[in-house]
Amino acid sequence: MKILSSDQIRIVDAETIKREGISSLELMKRAATAFCDWLTKKYTNKQSLIAIFSGVGNNGGDGLVIARILHKLGYNVEVFIVEYKDCYSDDCAHNLRRIKAEKIHYKKILDKIDIPSLEKYDIVIDGIFGIGLSREVSGITKDVIEVINEFSSINTRYSEKDYFGAHTSCSEAHMGYSKAHAGYSNARKSVISIDVPSGLFLDRKTDFAVEANETVSFHIPKLALYLPDNYLFTGNVTIFDIGLNEQAISEVESNLFYTEKNDIKASLKPLLKFAHKGTEGHALIIGGSIGKIGSVSLASKAALKMGCGLITAYVPMCGVSVVQSQFAEAMVIEDKGNEHISEINFDIVPDAIGIGVGMGQHEDTIAAFYQFILNYKVPMVIDADGLNILSQHPEWLSIIPPKTILTPHPKELMRLIGNWSDDFEKIKKTVELAKKFDLIIIIKGAYSLIIDEKYIYVNSSGTPALATAGSGDVLTGMITSLLAQGYDSIDAARVGTYIHGMTADITSQHIHPRSFIASDIIDNIGRCYISLDSLFNK
Repeated sequence: MKILSSDQIRIVDAETIKREGISSLELMKRAATAFCDWLTKKYTNKQSLIAIFSGVGNNGGDGLVIARILHKLGYNVEVFIVEYKDCYSDDCAHNLRRIKAEKIHYKKILDKIDIPSLEKYDIVIDGIFGIGLSREVSGITKDVIEVINEFSSINTRYSEKDYFGAHTSCSEAHMGYSKAHAGYSNARKSVISIDVPSGLFLDRKTDFAVEANETVSFHIPKLALYLPDNYLFTGNVTIFDIGLNEQAISEVESNLFYTEKNDIKASLKPLLKFAHKGTEGHALIIGGSIGKIGSVSLASKAALKMGCGLITAYVPMCGVSVVQSQFAEAMVIEDKGNEHISEINFDIVPDAIGIGVGMGQHEDTIAAFYQFILNYKVPMVIDADGLNILSQHPEWLSIIPPKTILTPHPKELMRLIGNWSDDFEKIKKTVELAKKFDLIIIIKGAYSLIIDEKYIYVNSSGTPALATAGSGDVLTGMITSLLAQGYDSIDAARVGTYIHGMTADITSQHIHPRSFIASDIIDNIGRCYISLDSLFNK
């Protein structure tokens, strides 16, 4: 699914209206109806008191149509129009007239004294600004958003304490999920933004915006909704089809994509009837050091579970008995080093190699890694200490094979590209690195980003359950396996990352995210394949 800019979305809206012979009011009604269908299924108590904050543009018009639909359905709705300017869009003005005619309670907010106390409301719907915001929020609008955020903050404190207990923490890699998945569906009160939280910029850093618990966005994903810097604003993001013209969308060029289950389904290679272990690829996992052999065991088992026919682990002498006792299906090659890898030398011919997990950064290991990247040019995944060594020797990036996949978490990425001021700069610098050395780089975390020299893919699967020791080692094995099976590098990265996240999604009803461990990822890869295969049969 394409991710588009605000200008591109406006083009698609206009083309939908033109090609389908509908009015802009009809398109607004489609969006409002989709929003209300979602809300009425989630919040079934019609006694709930709902405050809707509308602006004077088309996003405000969406809010007014939502108010009209909910009122007709029997919900208690009160509308507050934030009149930050006296010029209304035509569609917003039309719906304000309808609000008056239908005798729905509304009030204009012109001054701070007009802002209502929100204590009595159960739900606050934010429809002040939409995707076209180009300036910092100020004046009366800022005052209103501050009041909404206080309401949201009270709700957040309640929800997190109720769901997690008094003390809550979450790993850096998945911090973006902490609010989106912290039990908000069970909260007594909620702030819901229409399309995007008011104040959020789609193309640059946002410092102040509505802090929504839920964002209900329309048809086309927006990159800003999936970036860690914005998680306090966006909450849980849901996208609904509102019938935008698919041909118009296809004609708009974009290098940004949101990866969904159907995309992964279409990328899977078939498993042929006469397949055997020799046809499904041989993966080699290189890594491990004293006390960190488990990482190689996890990566190796994940590789075989992902579908390659053969798996070999290359480990120091201290790791041989560990791997063979933990994972009987693995073949093992013993490095001459006792406690760390000191020379990478093997006589097998693997189809793909994953290197770096648990490897350490001993002087001998660094020298062996350098000789390895000089001599071996098969499809490759570099993770963990392999990345840390590259960050110490950035000149070595020029000798690793083209299309090599790097899998850094944020700290490892920072060592490779340097500091960044915001997520947009982080992405820009990562794209530059990928282009310079013809790499695929996976920025791990909530909504992992898969970046090559041309495209950026936002991964949609996963939960905070993946914030657990060994999760990254498993991902390395999964992607290495796909490379060994003949997937090209970008597809291996996309499919591996998605199924890795999907294991957490598919187990969420019977494994609590606090209890989920890396072995659970491996154990549920098969269930993910079954789920994906079932899509072919529909």
